Amino acid sequence: MSDEIEPGRVRVRLDLSYDGAEFSGWAKQRNRRTVQGELESAIQTVLRLPEPVDLTVAGRTDAGVHARGQVAHVDLPAEVWAVEGERLRRRLAGRLPWDVRVWKAEPAPDGFNARFSAIWRRYAYRVGDHEAGVDPLLRGHVLWHDRPVDVDLMNEAAEKLLGEHDFAAYCKKREGATTIRTLLELRWERTPEGVAVATVRADAFCHNMVRALVGAMILVGDGHRPIGFPGEVLAGQVRHSAVNVVRPHGLTLEEVGYPADELLAARNREARNMRTLPGCR
Repeated sequence: MSDEIEPGRVRVRLDLSYDGAEFSGWAKQRNRRTVQGELESAIQTVLRLPEPVDLTVAGRTDAGVHARGQVAHVDLPAEVWAVEGERLRRRLAGRLPWDVRVWKAEPAPDGFNARFSAIWRRYAYRVGDHEAGVDPLLRGHVLWHDRPVDVDLMNEAAEKLLGEHDFAAYCKKREGATTIRTLLELRWERTPEGVAVATVRADAFCHNMVRALVGAMILVGDGHRPIGFPGEVLAGQVRHSAVNVVRPHGLTLEEVGYPADELLAARNREARNMRTLPGCR
């Protein structure tokens, strides 16, 4: 699949963040408010473009999920960028709603694709287990769990999930899409405020994967299931009725990683291939 930029256009990388509470996810939907819809409308308006723009994003977050380090790209007419590029961030700040901000807008290196050039995405899921509940100022970003969770137990359980696996048991299946992923990092720690935070980093994620993984580990952390339970679910490769997909508001896309500029194009091509596990190729 070609990713050639049309002559007379420039690819622009956007770094952005948003509070997902009032969005129906990233992707455009008819009659629903989405991050992509708001951004594309704002860009077209402030640049006075006659045609709609089309954003490509690193991670299509679900309804209610937040982002601190989201990355997208858009191909714009070169003559428009030359005149308006330096003012784009400021003009978007005046046009966009309060719950989405663009922090950087700059020409992308050759071979860059926000989605296919990425080599990992890092999410955080925040859980509060204080018996009194969650700090009201954090309630939109922290899940309250009504039993204490043991971070050490959850970290021990997480070790069984690292590496390349078929995460079908933790994903909502999509026709024609693979559920094979490489989980690079999965660890829990306590903040000074007592919130349990899971850091989850993988080359890519399938639908509901992080929230299902967190749901399985919470069952270990609060004593409902043994340490080996999340690994047994993974090996079963089918959804387990005991594993809840936890609520979206505790989840934030924190960062997207890319290779060195000279490797962007190769990664762009590689990531488009359908993955299989060793022995199935």
